[in-house]
Amino acid sequence: MNSTEACIALNMLPTIGPVRLRKLLQLFETPERILSASANALRRVDGVGPDVAEQITNWESIVDLGGELQRIREFGAEVITAESATYPKQLREIHAPPIVLYVWGELIERDQHAIGVIGSRRTTHYGTESAKKLSYQLAYAGLTIVSGLARGIDTAAHQGALAAKGRTVAVIGSGLLHLYPPENAALAEKIRSGNGAVVSEFSMEVQPDRQTFPMRNRIISGWSHGILVVEAGLNSGALITASQALEQGRSVYAVPGHINAPSAQGSNRLIQQGAKLVMEANDILDDLNLLLPEARPSLDAAVRPLPTLTADERRVYDAIEASETSIDDIASKSDLPSGSVSSTLLRLELKRLVKQLPGKYFVKLG
Repeated sequence: MNSTEACIALNMLPTIGPVRLRKLLQLFETPERILSASANALRRVDGVGPDVAEQITNWESIVDLGGELQRIREFGAEVITAESATYPKQLREIHAPPIVLYVWGELIERDQHAIGVIGSRRTTHYGTESAKKLSYQLAYAGLTIVSGLARGIDTAAHQGALAAKGRTVAVIGSGLLHLYPPENAALAEKIRSGNGAVVSEFSMEVQPDRQTFPMRNRIISGWSHGILVVEAGLNSGALITASQALEQGRSVYAVPGHINAPSAQGSNRLIQQGAKLVMEANDILDDLNLLLPEARPSLDAAVRPLPTLTADERRVYDAIEASETSIDDIASKSDLPSGSVSSTLLRLELKRLVKQLPGKYFVKLG
């Protein structure tokens, strides 16, 4: 048995959570040694009573580790622990980091830079379109969109990231064999097929229930540098996630909604209580100052290579002078239609290559 397999077994024991495991590791150092320890030795750990010690010593009669490993292989998933390189750095810092993460798809280094996008399951057209637009812009700028695969805002967030050909991670409140909601199975398949991953801390056969979703929410907030609440009523679970984000030291952002819309009362209240109001992706990007290396404005533009640009993007970028340049001058110099110039400038802004100033003037970042 290796360390990851031991963690899988410990994660499947009902009385072993992340906090208790941390205490056990302080004494036994490795998960394998925990599983092989005697009941007397286990009881020396604070918070481990006779019942917990007995469960650990009898783990083979409680956990079907061989069957679980087979289910993981057949499903095409992998399991990572806090010792794995792809385990999110931010997530290691929270009070109760998951013992394991079941990953269906692939996590890459870029996924360490993430923003959570959450909201109500019952949403309005305004909320859905806002979630898609902002997630598109944030993913286009290089952030990974983390959400929960739920109906409503979560679904729109994943779709926006995919439309931008960006990265997205779906953290679910069930085992991978019970994707929820079932109508998002095709979306989950698309995410894991080269665009990100579907992730769970639960063993393969765990069914979703009222306890698993709050547990899932702490992972979304813990993974992310900040949480964006797009639309949420006063009783929305998204508000719980926002509260967890604050406890974890994360930033909280919210999209304003109609003051008479029940679906926006919770998100509007967050703004009233100090969450940053968001109208475009730059409101978050400027606040986090968390940019990909090739788009970091503090780097010297003379020595850093530009990201890949389309022909129109190159023409518009070259048309911007060293000083402030009006959009009319950019259109004239690039010899492109004004509508094409406007859309191209937006793409360059999202790539963090230019910045718009008051009066429709633009400057290069660098």
